[in-house]
Amino acid sequence: MTNIIKNHIAGSLVDGNGSYIDKHYPATGEVIAKVSCASTEMLDEAVAKASEAQKLWAAQSIQERGQIMIRAAHALRDANDELSRLEVQDVGKVYAEAASGDVPSGPDALEYFGAAIMTYTGVQHQWPGAIGYSRRVPLGVCAGIGAWNYPAQIALWKSAPALAMGNAFILKPSEMTPLVSMRIAAIMEDAGLPKGLMNIIHGDYRMGQAICAHPGIAKVSLTGGVDTGRIIMKQSADTLKRVTLELGGKAPLIICADADLDKAVELAMAANFYTAGEVCSNATRVFVHRSIAKELIARMVKKTAALKVGDPMADDVDIGALISEDHLGKVMGMIAKGLEEGAKCAVGGQRVRPQGFENGYFVEPTILTECQDDMTVVRDEIFGPVMSVLVFDDEDEVISRANATPYGLGAGLVTRDLARAHRMADRLDAGNVWVNTYNLIPPDLPFGGVKGSGFGRESSLFALEGYSDVKATYIALDE
Repeated sequence: MTNIIKNHIAGSLVDGNGSYIDKHYPATGEVIAKVSCASTEMLDEAVAKASEAQKLWAAQSIQERGQIMIRAAHALRDANDELSRLEVQDVGKVYAEAASGDVPSGPDALEYFGAAIMTYTGVQHQWPGAIGYSRRVPLGVCAGIGAWNYPAQIALWKSAPALAMGNAFILKPSEMTPLVSMRIAAIMEDAGLPKGLMNIIHGDYRMGQAICAHPGIAKVSLTGGVDTGRIIMKQSADTLKRVTLELGGKAPLIICADADLDKAVELAMAANFYTAGEVCSNATRVFVHRSIAKELIARMVKKTAALKVGDPMADDVDIGALISEDHLGKVMGMIAKGLEEGAKCAVGGQRVRPQGFENGYFVEPTILTECQDDMTVVRDEIFGPVMSVLVFDDEDEVISRANATPYGLGAGLVTRDLARAHRMADRLDAGNVWVNTYNLIPPDLPFGGVKGSGFGRESSLFALEGYSDVKATYIALDE
């Protein structure tokens, strides 16, 4: 019997408009479920139910809201194995990555915002004969449109600050990854979150358009591509929605001459091959100082060749599947384009058909050398396990080249020189800069981009600002 993924509205599972989308398991290519697409009338219902629940939620004390969120975080942690298995079915990533990274980061965010809201206070003002105060108030019903690479994390990174501020939330996960967010919503409600505050609506881009156009939704937060971000902004303009955009990236990782080579190899590989390279902040442009380039490349090639691609649930597998057959074709096309434009494939570059998973969407981790800044693989986001290595000679040169991109989500540095680290980090055009590490994002550190990588921030107290408005009150003290 086919598994039907329904919509989660105010605690109930609701079938859609009769239209279904096949949900494929990326490791095998087989259809494992059908996703029931919501109608616009169902979206109206979800907004109405969310609005009712939001008014009651906002009237609760911040201590009550925070305690419920923290209980939900504990319940989600208890379900880490179940959620991680669903994440593997959704995305095709390796179980160990899901269980240690993506899935736990969601409860971490929920717990952080549940605790942070308890001490989140306004500002007091005083004048002769009068006092005033300004405070943050909820927006109402907020929505998130998720990407397919980190569905568990995205569901909670977007909803946690919204809920903490007293809003209700409607999430449209990617139609390719509908499984884990449904279970997250159910677990949160079982832990005490009032029904109607966390709703899951399914559909393709047309449902995203309906969300943006809906007058009852006050804010939309998108994780997606740059072109999608532009569309979301335009479609949200008619109703003057608040918009947060976490978009694509083409981050640089700069490995300086004084770098610890073992650390540099480790970080460069993690910044390119983690989650099969399907990470928007990945540092796919690896700039290596000329004096260490030959040795560093040799070390990276040797370690990359030893990585095992295959069954995401196997303990000895390092890299899982890409999300879809179409995306596999895009990644393979980009590798071919790189070779056509003069890059050399030092390792990888081929589709993989592991035994028992011949129809899955696997590709070898790939390192392209002799790359130039004007190559397509260097300029454009690939979203696969493809590293482009470039050589540089001095600091001013590499900063200029690193910043010569329309993106600005992340950047990395590997150096032992603390002064250089501060100096170069300040000059890099990126919302997040990592030094001697990469892609670590604790819940109290803001995450987001500049330039074409979007605006607004996930995580930290800055995210609370994005899900709230400022209300000022002036009180005259004279009778």
